Amino acid sequence: MSQRIRIKLKSYDHNLVDKSSHKIVKTVKSTGAVVNGPIPLPTKKRIYTVLRSPFVNKKAREQFELSSYKRLLDIYSTTSKTIDALMKLELPSGVEVEIKV
Repeated sequence: MSQRIRIKLKSYDHNLVDKSSHKIVKTVKSTGAVVNGPIPLPTKKRIYTVLRSPFVNKKAREQFELSSYKRLLDIYSTTSKTIDALMKLELPSGVEVEIKV
C-alpha cells in the first residue's frame, strides 16, 4: 500500500494522550511500519471568567481554565496488518482520535 496515515489525538488530560500515543506507536512498530512522532502540538487554554455572586459583589470574579492537549502521529509504509492492528486497538475514553489517509 505504502501510503501515509496521519493520526491526531486530542484530550483534556495529558496523561491519556501520552499513554494512547505510546500504545499506537508500539502496535504500529510491531507490524513493521515506520512511525514519525508523537509530535506535541500547542496546548490550547480556554479561560472562563464567572461572577461569584449573581446579584451583589460584581467585582468578585472566579476564573476557570480548560486545557486541551494534542499529539500528531505520521505512519509511513503501511501494510494491511498495520491497518488491522489500528482498527483493533482499544484507546481510553476521553481521547478523540482523527485519522486521515
